[in-house]
Amino acid sequence: MKKIEAIIKPFKLDEVKEALHEIGLQGITVLEAKGFGRQKGHTELYRGAEYVVDFLPKVKIEIVVEDGMLERAVEAIQQAAQTGRIGDGKIFITPVEEAIRVRTGERGNDAI
Repeated sequence: MKKIEAIIKPFKLDEVKEALHEIGLQGITVLEAKGFGRQKGHTELYRGAEYVVDFLPKVKIEIVVEDGMLERAVEAIQQAAQTGRIGDGKIFITPVEEAIRVRTGERGNDAI
């Protein structure tokens, strides 16, 4: 099993969710996040004063998938989240040793 963590632009969340649903993935965790990478924020004007917005709004998606679904899931996220502009986000993949469904006690792939 693998855990996919994707940090994307908030307005792309629905498209990514639909793309994952189309390939058969159902479980998804979504967290609101703030951060910056190469884009390093931007300046805004508020009541006549200019200030720097360092941390931009992002959405972090977490999914645990069977090894066989990994490439399809990553491809779906990448295609749905891409705008072609700076700040599109990142995808991180890490191994998952075990998954346990709390309600039934199922383990491994059965739990996801």
